[in-house]
Amino acid sequence: MPELPEVETVRRGLQPVLEGQRLAAVEQRRPDLRFPFPEGFVQSLAGAVIQRLDRRAKYLLAHLDRGETLVMHLGMSGRFEIALAQGAPRPGDFHYAAAPSERHAHVVFTTEAGARVTYYDPRRFGFMGIAPTATLALHPWFAGMGPEPLSDAFDAERLKTAFAGRVQGPKTLLLDQRIVAGLGNIYVCEALNRARISPFKPAGRISKPRLARLVAVIREVLIEAIAAGGSTLRDFAHADGALGYFQHRFRVYDRVGEPCANDACRGVIAREVQGGRSTFYCPVCQT
Repeated sequence: MPELPEVETVRRGLQPVLEGQRLAAVEQRRPDLRFPFPEGFVQSLAGAVIQRLDRRAKYLLAHLDRGETLVMHLGMSGRFEIALAQGAPRPGDFHYAAAPSERHAHVVFTTEAGARVTYYDPRRFGFMGIAPTATLALHPWFAGMGPEPLSDAFDAERLKTAFAGRVQGPKTLLLDQRIVAGLGNIYVCEALNRARISPFKPAGRISKPRLARLVAVIREVLIEAIAAGGSTLRDFAHADGALGYFQHRFRVYDRVGEPCANDACRGVIAREVQGGRSTFYCPVCQT
């Protein structure tokens, strides 16, 4: 599942060709993805101008000049390909994704400037919808969602309140989108290791100073990953041709049996299943 940095990488890849552009044509090639397309999907988009391309958690948001927003979620295997006169870059070429096939090309957006943006999704776990922009925060997909981890609204005080009295580990709670939006398994493992906090420690017993450190580390990890092009990307090329390989800098994720990278730690990375997901951590320095 693409996480926040991957989705932000895709947004930045699509932004130059979609933002401020009018959609000359929209082609919907099947009635549904994970969910059915909304009625009048093509008619709502054709001729509209995408005023701004945003991200909320793991959602892409294309705000239209008609007072509506196209909401897009990549699911497990969704991705885009941009066809331009000079070639076809892919904003987000995910590590476990199959090569694009025309039979998996489900939606095609064509701009008046001549760009052709195709959405591929072999597993069809992604989805698209249209919602009024003014009340987007009230939509069921977003209502109750926590703050963005890179925003000022995400701080130690919020975590202290959310964790108060909780016996679950911080790993489990940080994946709760009501507490903080967009965090996924990879980056929570990485952040907890850098902050030297056990993923299994009762969250209500973590001190506020340690939570402040955790908040800072979460931001640090996400910013690094976005700058590198995301974590689960393979051979991803930005518009300028630079490649992103944040996965080569993982400190704990998928590194079972390797030495812990934290200073003065002689621990070895271990793995346990927690809430149905793999948790990678150092049993020595993460307390």
